[in-house]
Amino acid sequence: MRNDQTSRSQPATNTQIITTDGCRREGPRNLLNAISEIQQFYVIESKGQDIPGEFLTLERTLDFFKIGVKSGFHEGFTLALLFPIFHFYLFPFVFRQSDFFTQLLFASIPYLVLVINTGMCSYISRYYVGNITRKAINALFSGRALALLGKAFLIYIVYLLVFRLSTPENVWRLVHGTGSTALKLYYGYFEIKPHLLPVATKSALLMAMAAIIPYGSVFLLDSWSKYRIRKNAKTISA
Repeated sequence: MRNDQTSRSQPATNTQIITTDGCRREGPRNLLNAISEIQQFYVIESKGQDIPGEFLTLERTLDFFKIGVKSGFHEGFTLALLFPIFHFYLFPFVFRQSDFFTQLLFASIPYLVLVINTGMCSYISRYYVGNITRKAINALFSGRALALLGKAFLIYIVYLLVFRLSTPENVWRLVHGTGSTALKLYYGYFEIKPHLLPVATKSALLMAMAAIIPYGSVFLLDSWSKYRIRKNAKTISA
């Protein structure tokens, strides 16, 4: 009799148990860690285990959001730092006589981090299948998109202000204390000034695209998945 009561009080060994220890785990440190965690969530949910969205706590959701913000900020900072060096110094003065392939090769360098991270984010859109993966991916993409769009707007405003404040008087007042190089700097600056706004527009558009493309990938793949489910359901019912 006592053995029967003991066996009834113990849970069945084949019962699926979802622990909440994840809320006490250290959050993802970078974009690669966040993607790895999303892959783990995908493995669980792709096997048909229904996990409530609340399993991913608010603290963990904010961790993914902060990783997205940090990723977008670093990408935007790298682009903002390398763009002036390449477009306002190397190409006009150093690589002026270079062949097309060399210019194309060096022109791609400022975009490498942005392109690689955008590709990684677009890749994880294939894991957009369940409550947890959707919540984590949405938080990650929202943070990244917010940082990139904010950075794009800020860069364009800075370049626009520099363009409008670059009167001959202001530029000469800035460079006249450099001695013998003052005239060279003065005329060199006005040689690159017409390219300020086109470069600002180009960099802002690229960051906006990097913010939108992962969300677009999620939307397209999710729509395609729902279409296939509806199509299979019609086939079975027919």
